Amino acid sequence: MDSIYSYLREVILSIQQLSMLEITLYASVILGAYVLLVRSLRFRRIRQLEAHYNYDTHASMAKMTDQEAWEIQRAMAQLEFPFTVEKSLQFALFRTYGIPTISKTLMKTKQFSNSLNSGKRYVDTCVLIGEFIVHSPASVRSRLGLSRTKYLHQGYRNSGSVREEDMLYTLSLFATEPIRFINLYEWRTATELERCAMGVFWKSVGDALGIDYSAFLPSAKAAAMAAEEGNAASGTVNGFIDGIHWLDEITAWAQEYEKKAMVPAQTNRDTADQTTAILTYALPRPFKFLGNWFVSSMMDDRLRHAMIYPCAPYIAEKMISLAFETRKFFIRNLCLPRPEFMRHVSFTEKPDRQTGSYHVTHWTAEPFYVKPTLWNRWLSPAAIISRILGYPVPGSQGDKYHPQGYDLGDMGPQKFEGKGKDYVEREMKTLEKERRGQCPFF
Repeated sequence: MDSIYSYLREVILSIQQLSMLEITLYASVILGAYVLLVRSLRFRRIRQLEAHYNYDTHASMAKMTDQEAWEIQRAMAQLEFPFTVEKSLQFALFRTYGIPTISKTLMKTKQFSNSLNSGKRYVDTCVLIGEFIVHSPASVRSRLGLSRTKYLHQGYRNSGSVREEDMLYTLSLFATEPIRFINLYEWRTATELERCAMGVFWKSVGDALGIDYSAFLPSAKAAAMAAEEGNAASGTVNGFIDGIHWLDEITAWAQEYEKKAMVPAQTNRDTADQTTAILTYALPRPFKFLGNWFVSSMMDDRLRHAMIYPCAPYIAEKMISLAFETRKFFIRNLCLPRPEFMRHVSFTEKPDRQTGSYHVTHWTAEPFYVKPTLWNRWLSPAAIISRILGYPVPGSQGDKYHPQGYDLGDMGPQKFEGKGKDYVEREMKTLEKERRGQCPFF
């Protein structure tokens, strides 16, 4: 130890003997070398993915499988852009509430009519969607998440309460909003490989949910007409060439759909208010207005008008924009890439030994499905902040927040608990045959 202290003293003395110019020079060299290191490592993962899959042309991208697409979007969501992808999916869900036919159905189900239901309903939706995003297409958890999601929507779809165009519009947002958010707010834009992966993956999800594209998307319509005439083109499904082709068509269709369907309605505002309360949950009450400004600034004019929300103050929008630009610069030049062992994980990978259920690993609002461990209840930053602000922590109020975890096959509103197991089993068997991670275009 004495030798270490002696060495440190010599280093400090050597630094003290340097002139300000020399210190500045050395610091500049070290900083410059660090920036070069960060810049070289920042793009290494995407270069490795591009080299590994070798889809360098649109013709080759037509062969991308669902498994490969999942692996690419997993890198985006857990390693490259975890914060932005998570927020983009939250706002994708939020954006659907700008369509009155969707918001009216939500209000009728009473899942967003008051704060008692909205928190759990929001987390349930995040869990169901997250399960088939996080786990590979052929996995049991992915199939189970899709099967349960399809069951929860089936009755509303059969009755016409949920229209097929609203299902397609919701699917389009989950496919396109991550790309849009990455291009706007991240340290680099999405590559063609990543865009293709998002198209392939969400096309496959749409197939699993039984969404029919032939009534809405041009290539699917043309393929359906050709099939009726006995002239179906061999080698493609629904007329799409690859993930980018599907993504471009569904993006164009969704923009046109918004123009006619995204109109002001009080139900839009009511559902938006409940979701905004969830998104700004962690802010102290005197500062909630800042969160409301942030949410408003993330909306475009059409959505803001449909939600009947006021614009954020000009200075607030500029400050938020500056914050995102600063974040871009910092991550791109000064932040080393996230290693695999630090990947963003939202759910436990193995079931609880006692309950057999899974748990949510972190929370930003009410702690639904979070296991009340010593860390989660007392030591984590979220627990400390929650206790300071007087908010619940995992394990608070008995079983209210389901600390035992969740059963994926029984997720959803209380009225659906214990129901639909036969339906889910049938869908699971169907997906086991049809969704094996193959290419959804051939």
